[in-house]
Amino acid sequence: MGLVKYVVLTVKTDARFQVKRQVLVEISLTYLIHRPLTRILRALFLTTSTKRMYAVVEISGQQYAVSPKQTIIVPLMDKNVGDKVEFTNILLASNNGNVSVGAPYIKGSVSATVVNHGKGDKVLVFHKKRRKGYQKLNGHRQKFTRITINDIKI
Repeated sequence: MGLVKYVVLTVKTDARFQVKRQVLVEISLTYLIHRPLTRILRALFLTTSTKRMYAVVEISGQQYAVSPKQTIIVPLMDKNVGDKVEFTNILLASNNGNVSVGAPYIKGSVSATVVNHGKGDKVLVFHKKRRKGYQKLNGHRQKFTRITINDIKI
C-alpha cells in the first residue's frame, strides 16, 4: 500500500483523477503479485547492459550462468569449506559485450570458493498399488554445495 500512496501523492491534479489513478495502480499491483517473483525482479532491477561479465559453465554435468561475486548452489562436491575450485568447461562467455561461444568449450577458467554444504528440502515419494493394500513412503533430501564465483578468466 505504500507504493499506492506514493504514486497518488506525486500526482498533482484534481481529486477525481487521483482516485482513478489509485485504482489503476492497485490493479497493476495485484496483477504483479500473482506473477512469479523472479520475473518481477528481472523486469524491475536487472539491466540488459552489455558491459557486465558473465559465463555459462558446466559443473557436474549441469549448466550454470555465472557472474563474478555470485553465489550458486551446485550438486555436492568432494571439497572442503574454503577450498578454491576451478572450472574449465566454459560454454559461453561475455566480456565487455564481446560474446564468444565455444565449440564445445572456450579456453579459460572460472574460479570459485566453497562456502558450505547442506541438504535441500525433503521430497516424499509415495508408492501405492490400488486394491492390494500396498503403500510405501520414502523420503529423500538432496545434498548440495554452495559456492561463490570469484573470477572469470577468458
